[in-house]
Amino acid sequence: MNEKEPSVKEILAQAQEAEKSKDSRTAVELYNSVLKTDDLNVNAYDRLMKIYRQLKEYKKELMIINKGIKAYEQLYKSERKTRSKKINDISQKLNRSFGLIDKKGNNTYYPEPIARWKKRKLNVEKKVK
Repeated sequence: MNEKEPSVKEILAQAQEAEKSKDSRTAVELYNSVLKTDDLNVNAYDRLMKIYRQLKEYKKELMIINKGIKAYEQLYKSERKTRSKKINDISQKLNRSFGLIDKKGNNTYYPEPIARWKKRKLNVEKKVK
């Protein structure tokens, strides 16, 4: 018989149970396995960050934060590439007029969860130093 792979939802449930029973190592492994299948799972990133903070493993927490930010930035960049040049030009002008980007075209606004994770990153970087 073929045993099917557990779904992301099932793995998350197992990881939460491991957290409740104070088995951080198992929970970390399970959340990492979720991220291997679904690298945009906000819940897995948030839980890993929390576990590493509780264990005072700030370098690992920083690594997870960076991984999450990178995954979501790539998602938003790929969405931008699929639009036509005219739409991109209009979007740039609107974003600039609303103050969402500066004169050089750099973002001043980040959608969730990037904004929250960037704040968290600043706090963790202070602890690592």
